[in-house]
Amino acid sequence: MSRFLPNDAISVDEMEDYLGYIKKTKSRAKPLILRNNGIKTRYYALDKEGNYTHTNAALVHEAIKLIEKDGFSLDTLELLAVGTTSPDQLLPAHASMVQGLLKNRPMEVISPEGSCNSGMLALKYAHMSVMTASAKNAIAGGSELLSSWLRSSNYEDEAELLLKMDKEPYIQFEREFLRWMLSDGASVALLENKPNENGLSYRIDFIDILSYSNELPSCMYAGGERTEDGQIRPWRTYTQEELTEKSILSIRQDTRLLAGNIVETGARGIKRVCEKYNFTTDEIDYFLPHMSSEYFRFKIEKEAEKAGCPLPQEKWFTNLHKFGNVGAASAFLMMEELFNSGKLKKGDKILVMSPESARFSYAYIKMTVV
Repeated sequence: MSRFLPNDAISVDEMEDYLGYIKKTKSRAKPLILRNNGIKTRYYALDKEGNYTHTNAALVHEAIKLIEKDGFSLDTLELLAVGTTSPDQLLPAHASMVQGLLKNRPMEVISPEGSCNSGMLALKYAHMSVMTASAKNAIAGGSELLSSWLRSSNYEDEAELLLKMDKEPYIQFEREFLRWMLSDGASVALLENKPNENGLSYRIDFIDILSYSNELPSCMYAGGERTEDGQIRPWRTYTQEELTEKSILSIRQDTRLLAGNIVETGARGIKRVCEKYNFTTDEIDYFLPHMSSEYFRFKIEKEAEKAGCPLPQEKWFTNLHKFGNVGAASAFLMMEELFNSGKLKKGDKILVMSPESARFSYAYIKMTVV
């Protein structure tokens, strides 16, 4: 496994120097959000002038080059699967653009759609392909260029409209919430049909993904606006003027819906996979939960305990405080850091939980170190 995080780590105090000030005004919501989410540093593929230093595809390319440095020849790669919330363009697909940078060989590529779990879907597709001998090897990963949605320029027209209405130029909390949580970066995994000959490997025991979109409405969304009946009005139904004045292309989060459902539904999922795959959380040595905020840490522990699947804090391994919420790359970043930490020994069992709040889907991965 490898990772690539662009540029230098950015502190809490520097964030608006990169993302910009909306109408040159400091955010009122930022201190509260940062106090709750516990993120100390994050990474942006931006400089202070707002120029992009990398494309999303380039972030993945840099991570894959580190896999190659470890001795794997990209000329033998058979499958590339990469998920993202924030592709560089609507078309072509994200993985196709990464392949274009690799310039190695014709091969199968796939770009699962979604947000945080698009990376997990990529991993599942790669895993199934290797398990069924459809491919001898694969690289799967997740990446994000979320800062492109967070820049102040994306909100200026909306703030200007508020001023014309004699209102203060503060955008709605649901629009601003994610500005202080999301980060850029990429992480990838090499999957092969045999264990690593020169060190440890993760053996994937299962990847289980389940969506609750049948029960719950959209919670995190971009490119649309939620209507009174809970549906999403798509961006293509707005005029060009409305797209900017209403910040339709920004990413937003219904924080009440999130807080009311994300933890309890996730704990239900832990119990479900324990029963489905006949194991208990007592067997788990490391628990890797993708969280958008440290606010949820002890709530997750409490709900898992209530569900009869205890996962005490001493088993937890997270890096949200260092990297921020990197969406589709977050679970990979935890798996990668633990994999390369020197802490693992053969026989260790790992459980990964990756919630996606877009419309509430959950990925669970159980692995054994071999």
